[in-house]
Amino acid sequence: MTEILDMQRIPRHIAIIMDGNGRWAAERKQPRSYGHRMGVETVRRITSECTRLGVKYLTLYTFSTENWNRPAEEISALMGLVLSSLEDEIFMKNNVRFQVIGDMRRLPEEVQCKLQETMEHTAGNTAMTMVVALSYSSKWEITNAVRNIAKEVKEGQMALEAIDEEAVTKHLNTAFMPDPELLIRTGGELRISNFLLWQIAYAELYFCDTYWPDFSEQELREAIASYQRRQRRFGKTEEQMTAPQ
Repeated sequence: MTEILDMQRIPRHIAIIMDGNGRWAAERKQPRSYGHRMGVETVRRITSECTRLGVKYLTLYTFSTENWNRPAEEISALMGLVLSSLEDEIFMKNNVRFQVIGDMRRLPEEVQCKLQETMEHTAGNTAMTMVVALSYSSKWEITNAVRNIAKEVKEGQMALEAIDEEAVTKHLNTAFMPDPELLIRTGGELRISNFLLWQIAYAELYFCDTYWPDFSEQELREAIASYQRRQRRFGKTEEQMTAPQ
């Protein structure tokens, strides 16, 4: 499949909703934690493939603010997986910088420390940035941005008239990276689930039935090929996009 891709039009930023770990495990009569462990293996494979293809940012929806409502034993298992997966040398092997978005204050202290340590350890890597959304939701992120903007206006650090789209963007957790061009969701569900709502305003959406543990490098390339077949108009007409410059 690699040869069908236009390597000059690889999305700079791909975001993925990694769905289906629990259902994948249930079909195999295994606990949900087994599905999450196998999902980590897919993260390793897809991260390596993205670096090979030249993707510059890969954002993975790992744990939402709503996921705090899951059973305590599943949350504990997920937090343990976060810790164990950060031991992987994939970041250094693939020259990948690690970043986190989300309300880190809600995470266990041990997890917070390991996340910070990994971010510092990989800060000099330049091939790609992997961004993990942990304890994250768009509604939380946007609410937090509005609160911070209001505080700056109240304290005289920002004029009310200065609030525009750019100002909001700068106050989001994702201010350090470009918006995704391609959003992939695995697992067969057709919804966004409170993920990057501001940032995906003009992203191309790709849904597939494959559960995340089975999502392959070939399927990633198929998603990119689908993206490349689309015309991104950003509100313009097709005639405007194809007119000579």
